[in-house]
Amino acid sequence: MAGRVSFGPWHPGDRAARVLQHPAAFALQVLRGFRANQGLLLAGAVAYYALLSIVPLLILAVIALSHVVEQAELLRTIGRYLEWLVPGQAQAIVAELAGFVAHRDVMGWVLAATMLFFSSLAFTVLESALSVIFLHRVVARKRHFLVSAIMPYCFILILGLGLLVATLVAGSLQAMGEHRVDAVWRQWSPEGVSSALLYGLGLAGEIFVLTAVYMVMPVGRPSLQHALIGAVSAALLWEVSRHALVWYFSTLSQISTVYGSLTTAIAALLSLELGATLLLLGAQVISEYERADGRLAAVSAQPFTTRPA
Repeated sequence: MAGRVSFGPWHPGDRAARVLQHPAAFALQVLRGFRANQGLLLAGAVAYYALLSIVPLLILAVIALSHVVEQAELLRTIGRYLEWLVPGQAQAIVAELAGFVAHRDVMGWVLAATMLFFSSLAFTVLESALSVIFLHRVVARKRHFLVSAIMPYCFILILGLGLLVATLVAGSLQAMGEHRVDAVWRQWSPEGVSSALLYGLGLAGEIFVLTAVYMVMPVGRPSLQHALIGAVSAALLWEVSRHALVWYFSTLSQISTVYGSLTTAIAALLSLELGATLLLLGAQVISEYERADGRLAAVSAQPFTTRPA
């Protein structure tokens, strides 16, 4: 395949050792494959549909889960973890979400079905984008269209359950941080431990969701080890990137001056675009790692490319 970096002869089972011996060459191969597959173009499509999907998905989740947990606690949890996804814009999104939920009586079956459909769009487009990156699997194996049709709604259900668990655990950790402990003639606050556990919960949830995406969304199931490699790579890159975004929006950005009332939407789209890019880059890591030993060379197809007129 054009643009691939040669590591020399490969033998089954020695992929990890070879990648560790030549990390720069493997990283260059990943970037070249990502560029050949038009990764930025795919990320733009995923980010656009994610922006359309995120508010309907959260509205449905809050309406459904508010029968189980307190709505205010649910909104606090959503706001906390939205900061991971759209840094600096979580409060604006939660305010719009709370305003809609306060008038939930206007929601009928038609509106609920419409919101459910729009909530699934991001997962449908993501599956198509991953099919481009994992084209070597698509050539070797096809997926029934009913599976692709049902899968987004399964992910919505799983994310709703994950939000419920995160809300319950986060509430317990916050309550723990508000207590004071008497130890060695002084009071000690576990607030620092509580904050660290909340951060660890968010990071673990992020890696879990990414692993689930890499395990289920592409055609053909990869090994858990390969999915974890891509998930950890994408999660660590996103951790660095989101802190850079927070710094940029708070110090250098003039986005509010340029876009005015559209600031929240533009900033959210920028964050989602970066997140989608890193998500697909993690998938490219898995794809290149799978083909590193040459066993899939016979079914590897040419990457998705465009040609000038």
